[in-house]
Amino acid sequence: MMNLNFNTKKIGFFAISGIIVLLIILAFTTKEEENITQVDSSALEVQVATPVYDKITEWDEYSGRFEASNRVEVRARVSGFLEKVNFSDGQMVEKGQVLFVIDQRPFRIELERAKAGYEQALASLKTAEDNYNRVESLKETGALSTEEYDRRKQAFVHARASLELAAASVDHAKLNLEFTEVKAPISGLVSRDKVNEGNIIDGGSANSTLLTTIVATSPIHFYFTESESEYLKYVRLAKEGKRGNARSEGIPVMIKLSDEEQFMHTALLDFVDNEIDEQSGTIESRAVMDNNDHLLEPGMFGKARISGSEEHKALMIPDEIIGTNQSLRYVYVLDEEHKVSSRNLTLGPLHSNGLRIVRSGLQPKDQLIINNLQKIRPGMPVSPKVVDISLPDQKK
Repeated sequence: MMNLNFNTKKIGFFAISGIIVLLIILAFTTKEEENITQVDSSALEVQVATPVYDKITEWDEYSGRFEASNRVEVRARVSGFLEKVNFSDGQMVEKGQVLFVIDQRPFRIELERAKAGYEQALASLKTAEDNYNRVESLKETGALSTEEYDRRKQAFVHARASLELAAASVDHAKLNLEFTEVKAPISGLVSRDKVNEGNIIDGGSANSTLLTTIVATSPIHFYFTESESEYLKYVRLAKEGKRGNARSEGIPVMIKLSDEEQFMHTALLDFVDNEIDEQSGTIESRAVMDNNDHLLEPGMFGKARISGSEEHKALMIPDEIIGTNQSLRYVYVLDEEHKVSSRNLTLGPLHSNGLRIVRSGLQPKDQLIINNLQKIRPGMPVSPKVVDISLPDQKK
């Protein structure tokens, strides 16, 4: 009977001890949960998003200037008194249209003089020919000396040459009279008249008086330069069949003006220069585009965008979340413990959708921290809120 009581007391002691241990464990667990709750409630809330991962074509951008597809300095080919101006400043003119008229009276007189000289030479040739024909048959009979025969033959040849010279003088006089009407050599937009009516002008030489200029602006040319490394990139892409050949194919070029936000104008690359400039290390290219509405003027600046890669998948992130540490570029990402971590990146250019292309350092499933970037640091616990990266421009 005494043994039974002793065992019962022993069992009761162990039961009470177990309950006490259980209570202690529960107390510590509750304390730990309270601490975790307090930590979670005090963590900074941040927005996180995965990078944009999409198929794109990369674009290269260049600044350039518009130039006329044709430009002519209008100068007279004869000198004289400027009698008339036949156009309004800044108007469109057609090829062959008479722009200036030089006093024609001296040139008409010269033409008449040349025609009279031609008639004289023609009469002299007729006389010399008749004299030569008379002695032609006498030469064989010996009734005429050799000297006389040769003299008349030479007179005939000289008269014939004189007629040809007189004919050339007539043609020259006609041409000079025609040159008194200064015509537009091309169709296009004319400038103002540099010389007014009533002035004496020089013509027909390298120092001839500049009368006006004409530019053809439809189509219009856009010139820009690219570096040697960019030129090599395009050549290699063409050889690999990933891009058209710039010298033999019309590569599309998009152009925007200085007051435009988007690349709104379409042109075609039609020329690449034949050598690299030794001073600048660049090569010149040209795009040609229609300008039927005459919006574009020579001398205007613009920016060109041209394909710089084949179509491929790429990671892209907002440019404003990228930090800088001397030469390093980095972003903050969320690790598995909901703590801030830093990632160094190798970056590419801005894409047309406004996002920066990432070459390396990031994975498609990484969670980028996109706000409160000034308040966080590596190793800091945060409270994440998942969002999507908004695209400034959906155009790829």
